[in-house]
Amino acid sequence: MPLPEAALAELRTPPGIPDAEFREICLLVQQRLGIELRPGKEALVTLRLAEPMRRGGFTSFGKYMEHVKRDPDGPAMLEFIDCLTTNHTNFLREANHFGFWQEQVLLPLRHRAELPVWCAASSSGEEPYTLAMHAVEALGEAAYRQVRILATDISHAVLDQARRGVYAEQRLAPVPEAWRRRYFLRGEGKWQGYYRVRPELMRMVEFRRLNLIEALPMMGPFPAIFCRNVMIYFNADTRALVVNQMRTRLEPGGYLFVGHAESLNGLDVKLEYVQPSVYRLAAGRPGAEVERS
Repeated sequence: MPLPEAALAELRTPPGIPDAEFREICLLVQQRLGIELRPGKEALVTLRLAEPMRRGGFTSFGKYMEHVKRDPDGPAMLEFIDCLTTNHTNFLREANHFGFWQEQVLLPLRHRAELPVWCAASSSGEEPYTLAMHAVEALGEAAYRQVRILATDISHAVLDQARRGVYAEQRLAPVPEAWRRRYFLRGEGKWQGYYRVRPELMRMVEFRRLNLIEALPMMGPFPAIFCRNVMIYFNADTRALVVNQMRTRLEPGGYLFVGHAESLNGLDVKLEYVQPSVYRLAAGRPGAEVERS
């Protein structure tokens, strides 16, 4: 039976989370995402879960969590994950990484028929499309044939957005005007104020859903992996788990790029420090026997 309007109005701004329910949410987020939610995040969690609770007619966080946990891989759990993951990104973010990748990976390996790169935690697509643009700048038209970008994220919602490749004009503020003309289509009519990634650039990127704290599928090996600005939400044990899994997907001599605010200091990950936020698997040290994606 539908809830009365007065009850629905209250759900638009749910009451504060009782301590027990907040601990339950924190535990589930840690188990499923590897993310640590700490005291002080109650208001943020309340805000992000307000809409699914309102739509479902749930009058308490306890009842909502019962519904979410009933099907560990069902739509409610996936929506819960989407609501509580942070997806902040932009084009050309931490730009020095892309220049390093061009000079140390793409150009030295340009003789290869295929140059794969894995962009983990790719969010709404700005990072993998930035990789694609830099690849074309480095290799010219050959990049459209050679460079294959695997872009993964845990959130269905941001992956759907990334696959569309449509961005409001303000999202392209970091992109030089010449690159806008070369790599984007300007919207007209009802799409005025928006840009869409050109089809030939979009074809360089494959988007897949992937949870970094679960066992990785067979893929790679990659000469470069970008996993930036996601491990800041993990504790040390989870960071080590994620990095060691990615290490097994690096080819010998391959590079791992992390965010500028991230470090692998103190982690037993068997990667060589190259420079801040750049690490390398030693040329004589295979990560693991893996199949090419």
